[in-house]
Amino acid sequence: MLRALTVSDMVLIERLEIEFQPGLNVLTGETGAGKSILLDCLGFVLGWRSRSNLLRTGADRGEVVAVFDVPANHPVQDVLAEAGLAADDGLILRRVNQSDGRKQAYVNDRRCSVEILRKISEVLVELHGQHDDRGLLNQRGHRALLDDFAALEPVLKTTREAWKTLSSTQNALQQLRQHIESVEKDREYLQFAVQEFCDLNPEIGEDAALDAKRRLMKAGERIRTDIEKAAASLGPQGAEGAVGDALRWLQDVADKAEGRLDRPLAALVRTAEELADSQQGISDCLRALDFDPHALESCEERLFAIRALARKHKVRPDELPAVKVDLEQKLAELDDGAAQIAQLEAAVIDANEAYAKIAAELSEKRLKAAHKLDTAMALELPPLKLDRAVFETIVADAAAGPDGRDAISFAVATNPGLPPGPINKIASGGELSRFLLALKVCLTARADGLTMIFDEIDRGVGGATADAVGRRLSSLATGAQILVVTHSPQVAAQGDHHWLVQKTVDKAQTRSDIVLLDPQARVSEIARMLAGDTVTDQARAAAEVLLRAVEKAD
Repeated sequence: MLRALTVSDMVLIERLEIEFQPGLNVLTGETGAGKSILLDCLGFVLGWRSRSNLLRTGADRGEVVAVFDVPANHPVQDVLAEAGLAADDGLILRRVNQSDGRKQAYVNDRRCSVEILRKISEVLVELHGQHDDRGLLNQRGHRALLDDFAALEPVLKTTREAWKTLSSTQNALQQLRQHIESVEKDREYLQFAVQEFCDLNPEIGEDAALDAKRRLMKAGERIRTDIEKAAASLGPQGAEGAVGDALRWLQDVADKAEGRLDRPLAALVRTAEELADSQQGISDCLRALDFDPHALESCEERLFAIRALARKHKVRPDELPAVKVDLEQKLAELDDGAAQIAQLEAAVIDANEAYAKIAAELSEKRLKAAHKLDTAMALELPPLKLDRAVFETIVADAAAGPDGRDAISFAVATNPGLPPGPINKIASGGELSRFLLALKVCLTARADGLTMIFDEIDRGVGGATADAVGRRLSSLATGAQILVVTHSPQVAAQGDHHWLVQKTVDKAQTRSDIVLLDPQARVSEIARMLAGDTVTDQARAAAEVLLRAVEKAD
């Protein structure tokens, strides 16, 4: 519920504070007094599209603040939670209009985008009038209105889940078919590539091992001669023989040297042992260098084949085994593709049957709800002086989607014998207003916490018809909050709270203001609405009779 509205320096409003009440709030005033300006300001803070310049002439900054009471279970709580906002102690929307054109929006003093304001306003406020293209006149929203009227959210949720399952399964099947089709074109290549890998069978680390072996064999011829010379110089005719002779000579005389040869003898023994180790290493190296000339050719052929295969697949040699596995998997997918496609095709059939079943159930419920709504409208139209009018909810086939397979539209016929047509094309201005009001009465079974605004919805009607419109608005306001901008005294008399919008000129400055009327002032305003500029005693008496009639009816 809209609890308060504060406007500062917007259009003709210098400063305005309004505390709205539950029930039917009527706003009256002379043409041009500023009633539309007030709605423009409310639309501004709600993020609705409005005229470009709302700032009061001469002001640097304009501001509109709207305060709402929202219960814990109100739908706006979900919108706020999604936006990371909170409204534990109420909801305050604020929007600022700067002289340079910049605009800032706030929710509970936290900066937000105008898109968030619009989402919030969609569950807080509804605007209805002859040019209402956001609600009842928008055929794209008729299905949602009927679903809400019939409380179809549970079956809608199941339908959307079934559609999601069907869509995802169909997409998976389509993607698999496209994948198999693309891979199938490369079957011959895959078979050749896999065979090429199997013939070569490269291993991780093999490239480095072959390269080291190749380098060793190529270097062998150059270093073998020097290694053989070293081996000869260390052998029996070289160092080994000399050390052996020295050991024998010293050992023969060591016992006569009084221990002075012990250390040299020990060193020579160690030298002999190290010499033997060196000779063994040299012998091992010579044996390693002793290779078949064809071995080098074989090593190089395999090394070059591995590197060529790596270049062909644009990977490093050690990545070739992984490439082989990937190619084998793709080839296996071709062999398994038919079975996978068959499985997904069966899954699509099952998902389609499940969706068709729940969509048929939803269609049946919509047909019943359409009949129920048409019956309710047939009872609602005569009191609004539309005795001969016909309202019809048309349920037609539509392309399958998450919300079922039905297209919903509201059609009317205002003259007997004529077929129903689109509501916004058939009804005249006055008739359209009454159709909208009747629809709203029938559709708003759960309007708790909703503020509805009717902008001159009674235009083009008067007398008993205007009285019927007022009574329907009063009935609709039970348990809800309605703001009505009206020029009809019959509608104004039905209000629970009566606000007067008036314009004053002071020192060449034009200002609009709004005041809550007390009982006496209310009589005067309704008398003005009845009589015009000159309020006579007869007009005041008629206003009092009109108000008493409303009180008596209540």
